[in-house]
Order: sequence, then C-alpha cells, then structure tokens
Amino acid sequence: MAAVAFNSACAEDQVDTKVVGAYYPAGSATRYPIERIPADKVTHLFYAFARIEDGRCAVGEQASAHFEALAKLKREHPRLRTLISIGGWSAGGFSDAALTAKTRKRLVASCLALFFDKHRGSFDGVDIDWEFPVYGGPPELAARPQDRRNMTALVREFRRELDALGRQRKQAYLVTAALPAGRMESTGPYDPARSFELGELAKLLDFINLMTYDMGTVFTPVASFNAPMREVAEDPLDPQLRRWNSVEGGVDYYQRNGVPANKLVLGVPFYGRGYRVKSDAQHGLYQPYSGTFPAGDYRDIKRNLLSDPQWQRHWHAVAQTPWLFNAKEHAFVSYEDPESIAIRAGFAKERGLLGVFTWELTADDEEQALLEAMVKGMK
Repeated sequence: MAAVAFNSACAEDQVDTKVVGAYYPAGSATRYPIERIPADKVTHLFYAFARIEDGRCAVGEQASAHFEALAKLKREHPRLRTLISIGGWSAGGFSDAALTAKTRKRLVASCLALFFDKHRGSFDGVDIDWEFPVYGGPPELAARPQDRRNMTALVREFRRELDALGRQRKQAYLVTAALPAGRMESTGPYDPARSFELGELAKLLDFINLMTYDMGTVFTPVASFNAPMREVAEDPLDPQLRRWNSVEGGVDYYQRNGVPANKLVLGVPFYGRGYRVKSDAQHGLYQPYSGTFPAGDYRDIKRNLLSDPQWQRHWHAVAQTPWLFNAKEHAFVSYEDPESIAIRAGFAKERGLLGVFTWELTADDEEQALLEAMVKGMK
C-alpha cells in the first residue's frame, strides 16, 4: 500500500502499489452504508465531501457517525487508505481560503484539527477537489487570476503540515487532488494549465485523480460521449479542443505539462449523460439537442434502460464506449459498462499510470460489475 517517507515530502516511491480508488458520497450512506464498501477491492477511498465555511473545514451533521464507521472499516482492512475530499463541483470558499499565507494556514490547521485530531484514525490523507481555480467552475463562485498560484501554495501547506504530523505519529499521510480533463466548461473552451501549475503540483502531490470524464456535458453544443477513449474525427468540436477531449488526450496533455505517468490515476464514470436530440441521425450521436435526459447512474441505466427494448445499444470503435438511443423519445445516453471500463483500466496499465478511480462507488450495480472491471483491467 502507499507509503510516505517521513523525512521528505512526496518522494517518488511514496505510492508503491497500483491504485483502485473510489469516491464515496456522504449522501449515499443511508442507501449504501459504509460497512458495505468492498475494502478488499478498493485500495483508496475518498469520502466526499467536506466543505469550506468561513475559511475553515466543515462537514455535515452525520459525518461523525460516518467517520466512526470508516475507522472501523480501516481496522478490519488495514491496507485500505481513506482520504477526506474537500470541495466538489458546487463548493465555494477555496479562492478566499487560499488567498494569503494566513488564510491558507487557517484552513489547513482547521482540517488537521477536525480530521486528524478529533477524528483520528478515520483518514490517511486529504484530497483537494477545487473546481476550478481562475475560471471554468460554477460562475457564481469566487475566482481570481492568482488562484492558479494559490492552489499550489495551498497544496504545499497541506503537504508540509501533514508530513510534519506524519513524522510525529510515524504514519504516512497522503495529499492528492482531483483535476479536470474536459475541454468545455461553464465559461466555454477550457485549458487546465490556466487553472493549475500542473508540473509543480505533480511534485507536491502523491498522485492526481485525473477526471477523464465530463467531456460531453451541457457545455458542449451537441450530444457527445461523456468519456471517449480517443479523439473521434466526426466530433464537431474545434480540433484544437477535440485533440485533448478524450481519455487518451487528457493523459497526453497532463504528461506534456510535466505530470509523470506514475502520478496519474485515471478516472472512470459510473454514471451516464443524456440529451434530448433534435435529429435521429447517427442514432443521436453528435446531434444538436433541446435539453438533457436524466440518464442516472449505471445501476439506473441497467435497471431502467438496458432492460427496455426501446433503448438500442450502440458501440463506437474509436471512442471505445457504448451509447443508447431511443428513437421514440429522441433520447441519447452516453454511459460506461464493464467492457468499456476494462478497456480504460487496461489503458492505464499499459501507459504505466498509477491506477484507476471512479466517481462514484455507490453508482455501480448490485454485482459490482464496474468495480470488478476496474480491478481486472489493472491486473
């Protein structure tokens, strides 16, 4: 399992086994209790999310019970690594909290006090999910040009304080981050290097959870794949954007910008994206749309769509992904299945990446078919 050198920050050999990671949303605990988490298959679990309030880390009312359950799960599975993920798509507070050395220290100190003192034994590290510094995130959230530099400074502060705590307790603590790959975000065309100092972050972080999904969303003008494996020439997206708007393109881009392969963990989505298309051409693929269609998680897609003959499954040989089309409803759904996820996990192994992760664990079916495909693909 991952091991951190106590006398140095983020050494190259800190993570010495492959990662099979999974995010676990706090709101899913009633339907999917923590004790059900398959800790014999998952190596790294990311509890999502903590938030930032008044410049300090905060959690919901049910978090204490969840953290106790996580500590119990860890005692039963000593090799499981758990991280508290701070942020998420709609989470604010980062730009202000990261603005100065004083505000960064206050945020980090509050996180350590909450997650590693008050709830000691529940977590092995911190995962930073700031979506996104500078631009590209929800337009209502504060963002500044200096966010790019301040994100690096915030990670450095977490790294320094968790390394110091690790030396005191003779325990390895991790610092990771979830970073984007999609080229169309809320503000239009998007470049991750304008939000993040990627090469510098790679030196500080144990690894990066590369969000190689959300490449076809409401920010794209046509019905597109959520996570195409490779660039598709027929995709009408501008070629300069399309080049990077795939799983392979996202990995290539991060490596081109100074992130080594062994610091990347490849993301696979356990959910679908749907559109109500204006044309039935190409079974809805790359067609303009009038609105979205609620595809749901894989468990919903399997139960409600794959069992309905009105929904026809198609496969794209280049994108290496399936989609569903309902001609009666004029509805298109992009999703991943065990076949496509196994391909992505195999790609991660072939490229020498550190592993694979998913958003999110509880979206799988009862047989854990998608998680099984992740695990087998990495072998």
